[in-house]
Amino acid sequence: MNEIIITATAESIEQTKHLLELGVDRIYIGEKNFGLRLPNTFECDEMREIATLVHQKGKKLTVAVNALMHQGMIDRLPNYLDFLEAIKTDFITVGDTGVIYLVNQEKRSLKMIYDASTMVTSSRQINFWGKVGKVTEAVLAREIPSEELFKISQNLDIPAEILVYGASVIHHSKRPLLQNYYNFTKINDEKTKERDLFLAEPSDPNSHYSIYEDNHGTHVFANNDINLMTKLTELVANGLTHWKLDGIYTPETAFVEIVGYFIKARDLIVSNQFQKEKAFLFDKKIKEKHPINRHLDTGFYDFDSDLVK
Repeated sequence: MNEIIITATAESIEQTKHLLELGVDRIYIGEKNFGLRLPNTFECDEMREIATLVHQKGKKLTVAVNALMHQGMIDRLPNYLDFLEAIKTDFITVGDTGVIYLVNQEKRSLKMIYDASTMVTSSRQINFWGKVGKVTEAVLAREIPSEELFKISQNLDIPAEILVYGASVIHHSKRPLLQNYYNFTKINDEKTKERDLFLAEPSDPNSHYSIYEDNHGTHVFANNDINLMTKLTELVANGLTHWKLDGIYTPETAFVEIVGYFIKARDLIVSNQFQKEKAFLFDKKIKEKHPINRHLDTGFYDFDSDLVK
């Protein structure tokens, strides 16, 4: 069995400490100019402190550099990459191929994880960027049924990460869609994640597509958040052992507790003691800790692959 690696987002220095104590393998953070869809953004001095905490525990630091870059951002990027190298960042997530080109051209020490969000849907695509772009890992799209996930896993040259808990983005526009709507309707309201806005389909008033706007544009998330606790043994059996937990919409303390259940599940799987009853117990506990205004399911995992195009 491949080593199970758990990556968790962090929204504060204090939460980082708790996550490391639990046994998280990688901490995922970023700052507002180059990182997308983070629970919180950090200043450079805070990132340096987090990097020190992570490395003191012998763990890895992943920093989001997954923004869609305009030329002005690319021009400023080398200085930021200098800083990330200085704090000994282990991995950066990248979605813009310009970043991949720049990192390779300048022979940076940073290891890259290919994260083009909803577009990463085939092993050939991942292997291409592994070979040509020299990325070391990739992040799989969230909209892939398990049948296709397992086929992809069998043909990968580099490891691929799968989201096992958290909100799943389905649309990103560089345009200020919320502000444009407010301008049109003469509404004066907040656009940030903390406002907790959502879209609902006219035919389904119970639908809940979370939406917010920031300096990168507008972000829309799937109706339900993902929880694959009851699918973990299947993932491991099929070689999908890089797990991501995203706390973008989960309160800080609750997220730490939820991560704890995945850590326990990981340890039980490694020791061959993870029974179905335990999986459903942990699943129940996670649902109790999850925000009450948000729903959980397994996403596209159990979908018929022939119906997903």
